[in-house]
Amino acid sequence: MAKKNKKKMKLPLAYKPLGFVLGWSSGALAGIAFQKTWKVIRHEDNAPDALDRDRTWGEILFAAAVQGAIFAVVRSAVDRTGAKAIERSTGVWPTDDGGRD
Repeated sequence: MAKKNKKKMKLPLAYKPLGFVLGWSSGALAGIAFQKTWKVIRHEDNAPDALDRDRTWGEILFAAAVQGAIFAVVRSAVDRTGAKAIERSTGVWPTDDGGRD
């Protein structure tokens, strides 16, 4: 029993490097998904940036909302997949609290 508690205490620390890689890759994947989505929605190669003088507030805020939604969905899917893979391979959820508040 003590061995399982020790394993449970060390896994969140061991998961951090994997979590970093998953976070970085999910950001890159979300960026690609956003560019493709923007091209489908607006038929433009580049989405407006907050500092684009020739774009309206509506265009900039719409692009930011779409980008944020895509990022959140991709990040959640990648994080959840990584956590489930860790749990399947080790039998332990990779956070201290077991993923619960």
